[in-house]
Amino acid sequence: MILAQMNLYTSIGNLMYGALAAIALWGAFCVVMVWYRVREKRFRTEDEQTEFLEALDEPLLQGDFEAASEMLEGDKRATSQLALLAIINRDLGYSRVRQLLVDRFQRDVLADLEHRLSWVNTCIKTAPMLGLLGTVMGMKGAFGTLSTQESVKPQQLAGDISFALLTTIWGLSIAIPLILAMASVNVRIRKMEDLVAAGLSRFLEVFRIAIGGPDAGRGR
Repeated sequence: MILAQMNLYTSIGNLMYGALAAIALWGAFCVVMVWYRVREKRFRTEDEQTEFLEALDEPLLQGDFEAASEMLEGDKRATSQLALLAIINRDLGYSRVRQLLVDRFQRDVLADLEHRLSWVNTCIKTAPMLGLLGTVMGMKGAFGTLSTQESVKPQQLAGDISFALLTTIWGLSIAIPLILAMASVNVRIRKMEDLVAAGLSRFLEVFRIAIGGPDAGRGR
């Protein structure tokens, strides 16, 4: 009976360690993906973005939308993709294009980042709770050993107590770095939003002139 109970606790302990490892890997993967996604979608500096938009101004103001589109095609940065979307849909008019860009940025860029960050938050919350569960199970095993044997050696309790402490340590060791990574990623996302907003504001001023004003329904 005691041997079967020990085997059960060992199996559960292995599953819990495996679950903690999986949470750590998934949380780290999501953080890396968000970091890469933000890096892919933003210009490195505001000056770099301004320089790019200034180069785009010339074909736009000349009404050469095809040349402007060629400059933007293949560029994965959010400002470039949204500018290309505006040029493609210029027949909708300035007001509708502006709303379209806002909606697409929210849906295609920010929503994807928020989805992955929600998984990181889940990992942050789950890891300590799983560690706490391991602590409870380890202490239960230790008390079970005390209750079933008249004379208990410290070595007999060491395994259960070690398991109780290790799961707590691992749970916190997973959650704390993920919290710090989340804070860093959120700062980068806010900087990206500000940079994209500034870039779009500048682009739309030129775009409005290029299509003939805010109420124009067709491009040149």
